[in-house]
Amino acid sequence: MFVDASRTFLLFLAVASCQLTLAPRLGAADDTVTIDSGMLKGERSGTVVSFKGIPYAAPPVGDLRWRNPRPAERWSGIKDARDFGPSCMQTDDLPKSEDCLTLNVWTPAKRSRTPLPVMVWIYGGALAQGNTPQYPGGQLAARKVVFVSMNYRTGRLGYFAHPALMKESPDEPVGNYGYMDQLAALKWVRQNIEAFGGDPKKVTLFGESAGGGSVMAHMISPLSRGLFRGAILQSPGLPAARAESTPLSPLKEAEKTALDYAASLGINGSDAGALTALRALPAEKLTEGASAQDVLAGMSTGKPVLGVSGAIIDGRFLLETPEAAFAAGRQAPVPVIVGANNRDLGIGEAATKDDLFALFGNHAAEARSLYDPSGQQTLDELKQQVLADKTLVEPSRHLADELVRAGQPTWWYRFSYVAEALRNDPMWKGTPHGFEIPYTLGIPDALVKDKVTPADWAMATLASEYWLEFARRGDPNSGSRPKWPHHDPFADRVMDFTNHGVTFGADPLKPRLDLWQRYWEEKE
Repeated sequence: MFVDASRTFLLFLAVASCQLTLAPRLGAADDTVTIDSGMLKGERSGTVVSFKGIPYAAPPVGDLRWRNPRPAERWSGIKDARDFGPSCMQTDDLPKSEDCLTLNVWTPAKRSRTPLPVMVWIYGGALAQGNTPQYPGGQLAARKVVFVSMNYRTGRLGYFAHPALMKESPDEPVGNYGYMDQLAALKWVRQNIEAFGGDPKKVTLFGESAGGGSVMAHMISPLSRGLFRGAILQSPGLPAARAESTPLSPLKEAEKTALDYAASLGINGSDAGALTALRALPAEKLTEGASAQDVLAGMSTGKPVLGVSGAIIDGRFLLETPEAAFAAGRQAPVPVIVGANNRDLGIGEAATKDDLFALFGNHAAEARSLYDPSGQQTLDELKQQVLADKTLVEPSRHLADELVRAGQPTWWYRFSYVAEALRNDPMWKGTPHGFEIPYTLGIPDALVKDKVTPADWAMATLASEYWLEFARRGDPNSGSRPKWPHHDPFADRVMDFTNHGVTFGADPLKPRLDLWQRYWEEKE
C-alpha cells in the first residue's frame, strides 16, 4: 500500500481550503479588465484584486468530451469574475462540473509601471483530482507578482486514449487532455496576462506532486516550448524523473486500458459508435472508483484502476519519458528549482522488512544496513523512508543532476519544517507530501489556523521569497537571505528548510540516495 498518502493528502485538503498593450487594455477601475474574450469584473481585497472563474477554453462537453480544448467564446457586457468556477469532475465532494475549464488571476491592485513576473500554478492530485480554491494566490500577488491557477481535466476525462479518438482526430494529440488543458491555459496567459499587469515574457511554471510532474511534462514537450522562462517542481511525480518510479503509459497500452474500461460498461469496439456511447455516459459515471487514493493504491499494488492510464506517451505532446529527454538534453533550457520533502510520499507495498529490502535486489543487505542498522525500526517507518526515497526524493536529485549537466541553472532543496503547534504530535516527524505548499504560497495559517506562530510566518516569508525572487530574476538569491548555491552533482549538498531556518550543507540522506541511484542505473 502507498505510505500514508490518503492521510496526508486528505488532511491537506481539509486545512488548505480555508482559503493589447498594458495601458489601453486596463479598465477604468482596478477591478475591471478587458481580455480577448470580453470584459471582467473582479474583486479587491486589501492590496490585491482577484479575477476568478475566467473561461480559458470552451466547455469540454458533448462532442468536445475527449477533445483538445477549443477557444473560449466571447461574451458581451461585463462578466462577473468574483467566484471560482466549478472544479473538474472527480470523486471529491466539492462544486464540480464537466464544464470546468476556467482559471484565476490574482494581481496587485496598484498597477506597476513595469509589467510584473507571472507565476502559473498547477495543482497535484495524482492526475485524478484537484481544485484551485485550496491554493489562494493573494499572498504572493501582494508581493508584486501576478499569480495564475487553472482547472484541468483529470482521471478518465483527462487522460483517456480510446482508439476511436485517434480515428476521429488523426491530426491532433490524443489522450493527454489534461496536459492539453494546461497548455491552453499557458497560451491564454501569453495572450492575456498583460491586461492584469503581468509580463508574458516572465512566466514561471510551478506545481506540486502531479502538478510538479506536469511542469516536467511541459519542460520536455515540444508543444510547450517558449511559453515559460522558469520552472519550479515541488515533489514532482506522475511522471517522475525516474522512468520506472511512476511510469508513463505507452499509447498502445493506454488504448487497451480505454478499450477494457469501455467493455466493462458494455461498450465494445473501436469505432465511432463506441465513442458516441462513451460520450453519452454521465460524467459522474466516468469518475467512479477513480479517486486519487484509488489511483495511488493501484500503482502501489501493480493493479491500476480500470480505465485510468495517467500520463501517456502519445507521440505529439509527450514523445518520450522525462528521463530519456533529460539524458539527451531535449528539455526546455530554463532555470529550475526542484526538491522534495523529508517525509514525502512513497508508492509501493511490502508485508515484511524482507519484502521491503528485496526491492533493492542484489543490494538488499546494504539497504538494510543503511535504513535499519540496529534492526529496531518499525516496518511502517521503514516503508516511509524507503518508498519516499524511491518515489520522489532520489528522483528529484536525479533531475537536478541531469539539468546541471545540461548547463541549466538549478537549485535543489528539501523541505523539513513543521509548524510549531504540531511538533509534539508523533504523527509529525517532518514535512509530509504537499505540506510545504502553505509555506511556499505564504499561507501558514491555512495549516494551523489561529495556532500559527511568528516562527511559522517567518518560514513562510523566507520560503516564498525564494520562490518569488526566482520568478522575478530566474535566481532565488537576493538581499540578506541565506545564500542558496547552485546544485553541484559532485558535492551533493542540499538546501534544507528546517525548524531552525534554512541550512545548506552535506545531505544526510546521501548514502541512501546513492544506493537508489546505483539501483536505477543497473536497471538501465
